[in-house]
Amino acid sequence: MNLVIGIGTPDHGDDAAGLLVAERVRAAASPRTVTVRELVGDQLSLLDLWAGAREVYVVDAVRSGAPPGTVYRFDGADRLTGQFATTSTHAFGLADVVGLARALGELPARLVGYGIEGELWKPGDPMSPQVMDAVGTVSRRLCLELRVGT
Repeated sequence: MNLVIGIGTPDHGDDAAGLLVAERVRAAASPRTVTVRELVGDQLSLLDLWAGAREVYVVDAVRSGAPPGTVYRFDGADRLTGQFATTSTHAFGLADVVGLARALGELPARLVGYGIEGELWKPGDPMSPQVMDAVGTVSRRLCLELRVGT
């Protein structure tokens, strides 16, 4: 079974991108083939969420200075650099969690991540149009990877 985890903060503009992707994947996928979870808050909770899972897909908003809506994809087998190693919108970033999981031997057998470059982060901000478009793009790509309907 595949596990999809959308990370973000609702009502914080582009930071909700991962949560929206998770919603769309849940709507397209069969619960027998894909489990979808949302994570709001401390990314260290990823260690518990993916415990025992063999194939995990994580989606989060990133802040690296690239144009809003830029989509990144990473393989957890590689060291996270660039946009995933920069300042996170969360206290403990995705790169930190992946590094810790690797050091503890708790990294899933396959970890794939998608990052969506954001622009608007404050409470009450709307999602920027570029990020909303990227949410659709990542949702479609992820459904193709998971081989589920869109």
